[in-house]
Amino acid sequence: MMELVAYLARALVDAPQDVSVNKQETDDSITIELKVAPEDLGKVIGKQGRTARAMRSLLAAASARDNRKSRLDILE
Repeated sequence: MMELVAYLARALVDAPQDVSVNKQETDDSITIELKVAPEDLGKVIGKQGRTARAMRSLLAAASARDNRKSRLDILE
């Protein structure tokens, strides 16, 4: 799932080398933290949060296979 988020973020931003993804796991949930360059933050979030919502939906679908909850945090 980290690879999915990293792939999507790198495709959206102007500085793909500044994309970093970290994962924190518990027994029943996964939290993925996405960090991009400050000037690319708007591209990852999208208008009215649509891009971020779409990434969260894809992440939820991918994590449903493992019967886990997922959370995507976009850090500044």
